[in-house]
Amino acid sequence: MTGVTPAGLEVGDVAERLAATGYLIDPDLATVTFLALRMGRPLLLEGEPGTGKTALAEAIAESLDLPLLRLQCYEGIDATQALYDWDFPRQVLHLRALEAAGGAGAEEAEKSLYDERFLLARPVLAALKQSPAVLLVDEVDRADDEFEAFLLEVLSTYQVTIPELGTVRAATPPIVVLTSNRTRELHDALKRRCLYHWIDHPALEREVAIVRSRAPEVAESLARQVVEVVQGLRADTGLVKPPGVAETLDWARALHHLGTTELDLATAAASLGALVKYREDADRVRTALDRVLTP
Repeated sequence: MTGVTPAGLEVGDVAERLAATGYLIDPDLATVTFLALRMGRPLLLEGEPGTGKTALAEAIAESLDLPLLRLQCYEGIDATQALYDWDFPRQVLHLRALEAAGGAGAEEAEKSLYDERFLLARPVLAALKQSPAVLLVDEVDRADDEFEAFLLEVLSTYQVTIPELGTVRAATPPIVVLTSNRTRELHDALKRRCLYHWIDHPALEREVAIVRSRAPEVAESLARQVVEVVQGLRADTGLVKPPGVAETLDWARALHHLGTTELDLATAAASLGALVKYREDADRVRTALDRVLTP
């Protein structure tokens, strides 16, 4: 195996290791995850919010017992937030300590300010320094073109240059997972660097299995009822945000905490805050529940 993956690991082993963390994976996703690990390529996951993209990176890190470094992207993020910054308060204290000790030459004092002990490593640099590690670049579609170009450069070489310290290279390339909710199209150059998979909402039986795995305290009959209702709601194209797997789990747990073992209209309607996050969706879902759950 290349990278940090265990020798002899096969596609089925990937699925088993991830299942041991509570992440149930379908054969296609297991295959592309295996290939990303085997080939040392970044894995780009796209799909609707709540389909388990971020959770897969977390499960990979847990299954391989590696640290997870997460970079949350947002509009306006730049390389500084991804790479490093300098610990200004500590640098000031250092200068004061030099003055108290009798001072040092200006050139020597300036050079000492940019010692590695004052470096604040952000997720990308930390992943290169700590490798083997898993680097999660979450919601990369929220960043702009310049940040994409920066990521492409780093993912091509797995090294960065810090002017004051030199070049930092990863001894072992980190396992990189990028996620996108597809609020905009990513550039072809970045996509070509990655292996790609679209994560869709799971089929009914797999989602029931996910609830049973992640929330074993929920009664089996309730888990199935919850998933059946949620899958029906996803088919309603009028919802502002159809519930994802994360919302299915939240709703199932909420109903369990309310002492529910069989889904009923009153409890389902009262606990909708765990399932939908928009007033318009709540109204629409109440109407749907009334139609589905009323005898």
